[in-house]
Amino acid sequence: MENSRIEKAGENHYNGYNCAQALACAFSDEVGLDEKTIFNLTSGLGVGMGNMEGSCGAVSAAVMIAGMKAQQAGLSKKDSFKLCSSITKEFMEKNKSVVCKELKGIQTGTVLRDCHGCVLDAAQILENTISKM
Repeated sequence: MENSRIEKAGENHYNGYNCAQALACAFSDEVGLDEKTIFNLTSGLGVGMGNMEGSCGAVSAAVMIAGMKAQQAGLSKKDSFKLCSSITKEFMEKNKSVVCKELKGIQTGTVLRDCHGCVLDAAQILENTISKM
C-alpha cells in the first residue's frame, strides 16, 4: 500500500494537480475525506502558497494530513506539532529548504529539487510518519 500512495501522488502531479493537491489526494483516505474535498481544500497551497514565497505545497499538504491524522488518533496539540515539525525537518535535511523559490533555484539558478521530486519526497516522509502512529 505504501508505494501505491507515493506512486498515486506522483501520478496526480503528472496529471496537473498542484503539489499540495497531488499529495493530499493520494492520502485522502487516511483522514476520511473524499478526493474532491481535499483537492479543493489544498488548491491554494500550490506554488509555495501561490507566490513561491511560502512553504512547498507538498510539505504543506504532508503537514496538513499528518496533523489531521494526529488529531483523529487523539494526540495532544503538542504531540501533533512535534510530528509535523519532524516532517518539515526531514524534508529540509533531504532538500536543503522547504521554501518553494529556494527549492526551484529562482534566485540562485541552482535547483535543489524539482516539483515532482518534492511531491515524491514529501509523500515518502508522510507515509513513514503515518506508519509510526
